[in-house]
Amino acid sequence: MKAVSAKITPGLNIGAVLVSADNSGAKLLRLVSIKRGKGTKGRQGNARVADMVKVSVRKGLPDMMGKVYDAVIVRQKKAYRRLNGERIAFEDNAAAILKDEKGNPQGTQIKGPVAREVLERWPSVAKIASFVH
Repeated sequence: MKAVSAKITPGLNIGAVLVSADNSGAKLLRLVSIKRGKGTKGRQGNARVADMVKVSVRKGLPDMMGKVYDAVIVRQKKAYRRLNGERIAFEDNAAAILKDEKGNPQGTQIKGPVAREVLERWPSVAKIASFVH
């Protein structure tokens, strides 16, 4: 996975509830695990913006309910610092569901802003976003 340019503070624990930012049919998602995440023995993993995670659909279309999907976190409430000194925090925690391991999104559009760090690591996800912040 490509490195991002910001020093991103971990903002989401396992079990966190996320909003689905895309139009794939899911409404609410629960963070199940962090894919390719590094951690310490005995310590629970945590996720940050532009991480690939596994999510379970809590609300949405009936055929998606309870199923587990890969997703990319596109926004987080916890503030993080970019290299130019500015701090970025969004008003909600949101993720976009992926349809394959390569990072292609399942939906056709993403509602709301997407962090610039997602553009660096997942260009196909940021391409369908309404705007990148």
